[in-house]
Amino acid sequence: MTRTTTPALQLPRTLSRPQFTDISRDALAAAAPELAAVPAEFIRHGLRAKSPQMQAGIAALAPSHLPPSIPRSHLPQALTVPLRAPPPGAPAPPSYPTHALAIAPPAKSSSGERDAPQAIFPVHAVVLAAHCAKIPRLPSPPRTHSASASVTLPVLPLALPSPQAYSILHAFMYTHRLDAALASLLPMPPAFLESLCSTSQTPASVVAAALNTPAVRHTLAAHLCASSGGNLSALMAHAGHVKELWQDMVALGMYDLALWDALDLAWEVVLGAMNLAAQ
Repeated sequence: MTRTTTPALQLPRTLSRPQFTDISRDALAAAAPELAAVPAEFIRHGLRAKSPQMQAGIAALAPSHLPPSIPRSHLPQALTVPLRAPPPGAPAPPSYPTHALAIAPPAKSSSGERDAPQAIFPVHAVVLAAHCAKIPRLPSPPRTHSASASVTLPVLPLALPSPQAYSILHAFMYTHRLDAALASLLPMPPAFLESLCSTSQTPASVVAAALNTPAVRHTLAAHLCASSGGNLSALMAHAGHVKELWQDMVALGMYDLALWDALDLAWEVVLGAMNLAAQ
């Protein structure tokens, strides 16, 4: 494979897609036994309809009792988090998360890195099981009654290359918004992001068309190059973010075709912007 080498980062020409693997039926059965035999695409489609209730459930967690990160040495087996009253107009009833992921890069030899902060993400087990083929079977959470004032979330440590990149994937699993995923990776022209929210075309078709149209890729690359001031170091940082997202998608076993097209588009745009900056 042809590579472009820089002092700070080795860039592959393409980010290879791993061979497709179906989601784990064992993990799915643990999260939602009634869905164990349902095709994955049907499950994901159904979850999109329930996304407002699930996001409302996450938003109901009191932030004062849900730290954004916890040192590995102080990681509890579970977090008990009080619930806030839902705001007016919130979906009813909210669907509360079932677990908390504690994400950090794989621990290395030094004691400081072994005790690095673990980023905390409240999640619904069924969302993870329906999107991530490599997610392990999550332990069963305690039952939560609708009148409960708190929820108890079992904590699952998970080693991923980039907690920051996972935050993009976490949002995508709930919203399926390609515009938000791309905007989290790169500065994109507002008109292009708005086109992903058009009612005349699906976001996936817009991204696929852009990926296969050199003129559109060039326009996006020129915008990125200009927004970065033609600075190669800034563009390499963008390339690093895209590559981290790729690594997390591979590690989790995420095979959403539209998201992969968006990742490929972001990579093409970064490489194009670097070529323009080098001219």
